[in-house]
Amino acid sequence: MGAKEDGVQYLQENAKKDHVNVTASGLHYEVLKEGSGAKPGPTDTFEFNYRGTFINGKQFDSSFDRGQTIEFPLNGVIAGWTEGLQLMSIGSRYRFFIPYHLGYGESGAAGVIPPFSALIFEVDLIDVK
Repeated sequence: MGAKEDGVQYLQENAKKDHVNVTASGLHYEVLKEGSGAKPGPTDTFEFNYRGTFINGKQFDSSFDRGQTIEFPLNGVIAGWTEGLQLMSIGSRYRFFIPYHLGYGESGAAGVIPPFSALIFEVDLIDVK
């Protein structure tokens, strides 16, 4: 099987788990810790930490490992993040399971993310600017 089929199969199994929520777009998310602060809006900038892995568990990026948070405008990230982060309150930690069509799509990203890859991100929302 290729990345597309592997991702579809993984997400079909993942959706059956009690602690995993699935949105209408196909984004899967798991609440690891619920915060109590504000939620980002579609044009807000947010500060966060994250760890990105492939569905096989191999890590491809981590701000935790670099020891520094990152800031991005919410409308400047992949669609799965834009949708998922608006569900989070400051202080939350969620795990996003992102199908390829809400991630880097059919083309992948800069030689790091292969085409059609489903991805997993653990995200801590630190602040909304």
